[in-house]
Amino acid sequence: MSFLLILPPAYRYSSVMKIPEYPEFAPLTLDMRDELYPALNLLADGVSEFTFSNLFLFRHVYGYTASHLSGHTFLISGSKDGQRFFMAPCCVPPLNTLKELLLDHAYLKNMAETQCLKERIHLEAAGFAVHEDRDNFDYLYNRHDLAELSGKTYHKKRNLVNAFINSYSYEQKGLDQATVADAITVLERWRDEKGEDGDFKAAREALDLYRELGMRGTVYYVDGKPAGYALGEPLAKARMFAVHFEKAAGGYKGIYQFINQAFAQALPPYFKYVNREQDLGDEGLRQAKMTYRPVGFVRKYRVQPE
Repeated sequence: MSFLLILPPAYRYSSVMKIPEYPEFAPLTLDMRDELYPALNLLADGVSEFTFSNLFLFRHVYGYTASHLSGHTFLISGSKDGQRFFMAPCCVPPLNTLKELLLDHAYLKNMAETQCLKERIHLEAAGFAVHEDRDNFDYLYNRHDLAELSGKTYHKKRNLVNAFINSYSYEQKGLDQATVADAITVLERWRDEKGEDGDFKAAREALDLYRELGMRGTVYYVDGKPAGYALGEPLAKARMFAVHFEKAAGGYKGIYQFINQAFAQALPPYFKYVNREQDLGDEGLRQAKMTYRPVGFVRKYRVQPE
């Protein structure tokens, strides 16, 4: 199957387009959603970064800018640790464009597995190195496994969930206009307890704009007080649900295990998988994600000159 996305001419050349034609790039803005969302929504691999919400919410962290490569795809440029990178969510650019981009970018980031299977031989023959980017693999879990936590594999998780259920009076409500302020309360408490911002800015903006971004979530209450929330969105043609943010107040033993299970239970059954994103090379986070026994990974690859 080819993932080269050819946009309809009327769409491509619309006078209302906000994204400039390559080689120009423009900072990512909310009003680019109408151009990016349809293309990103067609992607089947389930790369967690390749949703408009994720790109928009982390635009300041990575300095994202966008460009439209006529007849092919969109390009996203950013930087991390002092190195510029670019991403091509819908297809790998033609070789001449790829070579041009790599003159002022260190690497192509997050090439999807379907793209790799199709393009790797050609890329390597043209003198590019293609490497698995394990630190950025997304963790995939069977939604039913997370919802049920059955068997010996999840014995410790079940014990923590049961300890939470037996210790507290709890309630869950869908994220909406009536509950979003409670989720913000949880997020602010989480930041205060952590003593650093972490992804606070992106998480707060996600709550402020959840309707505009098409995100879905649930808020959890303990003894009548807001204590946690989870927020994410569908991807991979609704085969997966990506959990982008999961926050909880401290002092409630087992609350994160409870939220993990309760949120999986609340998801519609047509979501076969839950995508809980990457570990970014953090060994503690990697170990924690592995304890939930992923059924697979959304593999990503890095392309750079030899």
